[in-house]
Amino acid sequence: MLRGLFGLTAKTLVAMLCLLALTGSIRPTQLETIQARGELVMVTRNSPTTYYQDRSGDVGYEYELAKAFANNLGVELRVVVADSLTEVFTLLDSNQAAFAAAGLTITAERQRWVRFAEPYMYVTEQVVYRRGRGKPSSIADLAAGNLVVSAGSSHAQRLRQIQREQEPALTWRETDDLGVTDLLHLVEADQVDYTIVDSNEFDLLQAYFPNLAVAFELVSPQPIAWAFPHSRDDSLHKAANDFFAQHPTQVRLAWLAERYYGHLESLDYVGAIHFLNQADRKLHKYQEHFKKAADKHEFDWRLLAAVGYQESHWRANARSFTGVRGLMMLTRTTAKELGVRNRLDPLQSIEGGSRYLAQLRKRLKGVNEPDRTWMALAAYNVGYGHLSDARKIAREMGGNPNSWMDVKEALPLLTQKRYYRHTRHGYARGHEPVEYVQNIRRYYDVLVWNDQQPQTVTTDEQMLSLLTKEVPPLL
Repeated sequence: MLRGLFGLTAKTLVAMLCLLALTGSIRPTQLETIQARGELVMVTRNSPTTYYQDRSGDVGYEYELAKAFANNLGVELRVVVADSLTEVFTLLDSNQAAFAAAGLTITAERQRWVRFAEPYMYVTEQVVYRRGRGKPSSIADLAAGNLVVSAGSSHAQRLRQIQREQEPALTWRETDDLGVTDLLHLVEADQVDYTIVDSNEFDLLQAYFPNLAVAFELVSPQPIAWAFPHSRDDSLHKAANDFFAQHPTQVRLAWLAERYYGHLESLDYVGAIHFLNQADRKLHKYQEHFKKAADKHEFDWRLLAAVGYQESHWRANARSFTGVRGLMMLTRTTAKELGVRNRLDPLQSIEGGSRYLAQLRKRLKGVNEPDRTWMALAAYNVGYGHLSDARKIAREMGGNPNSWMDVKEALPLLTQKRYYRHTRHGYARGHEPVEYVQNIRRYYDVLVWNDQQPQTVTTDEQMLSLLTKEVPPLL
């Protein structure tokens, strides 16, 4: 009896051990769970360098990169937007998101709390001031001014390190309620002396704040990477590193860099000031014309307005030494083909130029947006034939003739005999269409920015009041 009971108990124990071993061996990993659910949750923040929404839907450098990662895993991407950097890490820690793609700099302090994937970008931390208000040249100068940074940022961590090791007198304020754009606005409005911004963010925003400039950089370039919660299960973290190691991802990173940052150097301080002044003075005269043409030819009216500014600075009677005339600077031949009787009539010029641009875009079959529009703009400037020659050169050099990133590298080669002698249309000033497109992209960015500003604007006093609020302990 006892022997039988003992045997049964032993068999039960063995079965239980086998079951534990079996279930332990087949317990799904985090990656397998995500793939089974078909959803990858990313936490990010609203910012021009990370994630935002425009007329085409969800966009942003981080968003598009994360979308490609989700596609690589065969799942859908779900975006959770945090109100602050502090909340980004809170959502990670509470497992409400699988990873964070929010322009996060790798720091020693953050590595105690999260695990970073391989870096995909390097940025510098830049001290920003208002032109004409005294340029700080050192950390000691910052100690004498009013410095404000975002709470939970790598900038706040850097300042604590500098205060501890270098400049005990350094003081600053931190805010969870104001974003980078708000802080730059306060500096431009002389309500704050200095702030600190990552170089990629300031590159994107500087044209909107032409009175601001970089005083100096706090440190050498720092790595940006995705963050994952610390866990024994590192399957998703490994998948991310594998994703970044793949050649298609490296190509995509280059494409994203071109799309979001490739045109930013085209608008300097003087150009930005002049453009903003001209927009205030002239654009309202022609805005309805641009909107009407945009609706008819399926463009964003602000893009057409940017073309008009690049062509003539919105001067209806403009003319060049080559004989092109009007607000959209049409040649006599093109105007005749388009049925434009009076090139100096702004309504006819805008309609004709918009229709011509739409025709060029239509001819570029097989090219995806936004590259299709950038190439159509290049053809508007240099001619469709020369654009075709450049696409051929790009293909012969191993590039993609449907990629603006590759075609804009080939266009300047049309000035070199060893290249243009083998083309159908010969020599062209190939640098000009590249600069032309880059300028229009930058003007378009600024017009979109101005158009999207809220009608009810938070006053400087209201923003300053937010700086007095207590912020939670920083990560």
